Amino acid sequence: MPARSHATTPASPSRAHATTPPSRTRGERGQALSAFVVVVVVALLLVAGLVVDGGAKAAASRRVHSAAAQAARAAVDAGATARVSGSAPTTGDVRAAGERVLAERGVTGTVTIAAGRVRVEASTSADTVFLSLIGVRTLTASADAEADLRTP
Repeated sequence: MPARSHATTPASPSRAHATTPPSRTRGERGQALSAFVVVVVVALLLVAGLVVDGGAKAAASRRVHSAAAQAARAAVDAGATARVSGSAPTTGDVRAAGERVLAERGVTGTVTIAAGRVRVEASTSADTVFLSLIGVRTLTASADAEADLRTP
C-alpha cells in the first residue's frame, strides 16, 4: 500500500502575535463609570435647581407685582377718601397708604407722587434651595405700578 502522507494544515496565527487593542482593566472601567455618574448627578442638580428655584422666583415675581399694583391702588384710594370727606389729600397720606400695603405684603419699595400719578416700585427676594450649591443664594424679583391720582 502506498504510504499515506499526512498533510498538515497551516497553523492559525496564535493570539500572542495578533494585534488587538489592550483591554481595559476593571479599575479603568469603574473610573469611567464614576466620572459619568458624577456628570449626570451634577446635571440633574442643575436642572432641579432651575425648576425649583426658578419656580420660586416666578412666584416671588407674581407676589411683588401684585403688591405694587395693590399699593398704587391703595394710595389712590386714600386720596379719593380724603376728597370725599371734603379735605384735600396730602401726599404724605397717599404715600403712607401705599407704603403700608407694601409692608403688609412683605416687600420693600418706594411710593412717589408726581404730576398727578402715583408710582410704586417694589422688590423682594427668594432664597434658593438647589442653586445655593453653586453659590447663588437668593433670586431677586422687582415690579412697578402706576395709577392716576384724580383730582376734582
